[in-house]
Amino acid sequence: MAVRLRLTRVGGKKDPVWRIVVADQRSPRDGRIIEIVGQYNPQTDPSTINVAEDRVREWLDKGAQPTSQVRKLLRTQGIHLTGA
Repeated sequence: MAVRLRLTRVGGKKDPVWRIVVADQRSPRDGRIIEIVGQYNPQTDPSTINVAEDRVREWLDKGAQPTSQVRKLLRTQGIHLTGA
């Protein structure tokens, strides 16, 4: 099972809020997830990013791969990925 750290959309119409989740790469964007590890709200000024760093690091150690957008958000929060 290939596991990814990716974004899933929540919030209302024209008011997106994104969750950073751990999910099987074969499941749809807003489909089944394994765990919620953070939240990203681009509507605030500046954008709000909340991440459970210990849970993210645990999943990365287990072999989960972040998507490019999640990688950028983690880098913004100061979580640098080794080998990336």
